[in-house]
Amino acid sequence: MSELENGMVTIIRAFHKYSGHKCKLKKAELKELINNEMNHFIQKIHENETLDQLFTDLDQNGDLEIDFPEFITLIAMVTSACHELFVTEHD
Repeated sequence: MSELENGMVTIIRAFHKYSGHKCKLKKAELKELINNEMNHFIQKIHENETLDQLFTDLDQNGDLEIDFPEFITLIAMVTSACHELFVTEHD
């Protein structure tokens, strides 16, 4: 597999590590995933208000759970925001 494909598999595995067989994240599971797996790109979530706002923004269908497509929205937002940290100048 390519480096990109390996990255995609890693994202899928991380999601399922926290969502389990139900393939959806509750609020506490999302917080644990972010704090454990994304702590270099997102500050650890300590305040419930921060978690509540993020969860509301991601939960597009309002079912009080984050499914994989909703999770990918978070991954895309964070990746886009952090993109410039990895861009190198070409001479």
